[in-house]
Formats: sequence, structure tokens, C-alpha cells
Amino acid sequence: MLRAHRLPALPALMDSERPLAIAFVMLYGAGFVGARLGLPHADPLAFLALRFALAAVLMAVLALLLKAPWPSRQELPAIALAGLLTVGVFSVGVFVSIAGGVPPAVSALIIALHPVLIALLAPLLLGERIAPRQWFGLGLGLGGVYLVLHAGLPGRGIGGWAVAASFAGLAGLSLGNLVQKARCANMHPLSGGAFQCALCALACALGWLLIERTPVRWTGEFVFALLWMAVVVSVGAVSLLVLLIRRNAVSRVAGLFYLVPVSAAVLAWLLFAQPIGAAQALGVAIAAMGVVLATRPAAAPLSRR
Repeated sequence: MLRAHRLPALPALMDSERPLAIAFVMLYGAGFVGARLGLPHADPLAFLALRFALAAVLMAVLALLLKAPWPSRQELPAIALAGLLTVGVFSVGVFVSIAGGVPPAVSALIIALHPVLIALLAPLLLGERIAPRQWFGLGLGLGGVYLVLHAGLPGRGIGGWAVAASFAGLAGLSLGNLVQKARCANMHPLSGGAFQCALCALACALGWLLIERTPVRWTGEFVFALLWMAVVVSVGAVSLLVLLIRRNAVSRVAGLFYLVPVSAAVLAWLLFAQPIGAAQALGVAIAAMGVVLATRPAAAPLSRR
């Protein structure tokens, strides 16, 4: 079992840290918008290598300006593993999946299984208790997400490897969150995030050189998507995710991911005029109710580590 640092008792996530949670959901959901804008102009690994490199530079500059503590040599292996999984494998899986023909809505629905996977793994690896109310909230949230995205689910024509890429991204996100919680409790979001993004940039750049052949088209839309993904998602949303995982049980934070595809659907409606029907509106309400139940802490204190 991974040994997590003991944290003081915290109030309910959605009560004490509602601004952080809302900001994370909105910014992370914006990532699907950035992927849709940028992928027509660059291959997935090329896009991600440029995104992570830019994000690493921005985070390093901010860390120096704010005099953030840098990770020690002993902390680097765990931070590297968490970053490669949460940032690298997750992003590559989603981008490759979307580039392979999987609609962003379908990829988002697969990633929405993240809270369920965390709920299954967290008791085994971290010793976190999942209350029956939280299990019910997880199931309710998944049902709400399905209603939101059902209109965008195609019946056929998607390659199995493209769908598998989204599931690989789901596995990377879930395992990375667990490593982040158990081994990176003292990591500063900016300095540690800069190291993680730099490592992911190197890995994606290597794949770009070895696999991809299509040159990047530096259009205005691509530059906007690149800045969006580097600044808004990598610097903003991922830093918030690190803070939320550090302060709360990872199973409660995972429940927020039910609202990420809902946020993506709302942003797609605002930016691309994709309609939201009555069933999708009902799904938003159901998903929100599920998040409230899934992110509330259990009444009993954690007794097993």
C-alpha cells in the first residue's frame, strides 16, 4: 500500500474550497476546447510537446518570481512518475484518441470513469474509506455525464485503438493522482509542475521526432489553442488539481471530474453553438448532485493507513 502523509481533518470539499473546485472544473473542461481547435493544425505529440515546453517555462518563471521551494533530489523520482502519468499519459491518450476520430464528448465520457476507478483503487492503495453515500454519488454523477454527452455518442465508425487511447489516458490520470497524493505531498504546484511539464515535453518531443511527420501549421487558431492549453490548462487547471489533491482525499477530488465533461459541453455550446437539449440540462443537474454526494467526506475518521 502506498503510504500517504497524514493530513488534518478537512471540511467538505465543496464547502470550504468551492472557488478552487469551480475554477478547476471550468479550466480543465476548457482543455477539450483547446484540443478541438489545435489538432487540425498539428499532430498530437507535436502539439503536446510545444504545449508542455511553454508551460514548463511559464511555471519556472513564476516559481522563481514567487520564490517557490524546488523539489529535493529525493522527491524527484516520485514527482516525475506522477507527472508522466497525470500530465503525460493522460494528455497523450486523450489527444491521440481525438485525433484518431473519437469525438471529444466520447473521450470525455471515458475520462469521466476516473472517479469510479479512483474509488476502487484508493481504499487498496491509500487506505481511504469510501462511504456508501459517496458510492451512490459516483454512480449518480456517471449517469448525469452520460445524459449530457449522449447526443454526441456515435454508433459506429471509431477505431478500437483510438478508443483504447482514451482508456490509457484514464489509467494514467487515475494512477498519477494516487502517486501525487501518496508521494508528492510537499510538492509546490509551480516548481514541481515546471519539472513535470519539462519531463513530459521531452518525452512528447522524442515521440514527435520518431513517429510523426506532418509539419505544424502555425495558424492564428493554432497559436491561440497552444496558448490556451499551456496557460489556462497546464498552468492554471493542473496547479489547482495539485492543490486540491494535496488538501483533500483523492477520492473526493476525483468526483469533480464528473463536471469536467459537463463544463466542456457548456463551453462547446458557448463557443461552437453546439445545442444543449433538455436531457443534457437534466444531466448537468444530476451530475452536480452526484458530485456533492461524492465529494463530501465520510463521517467516520480515517483509521487505516
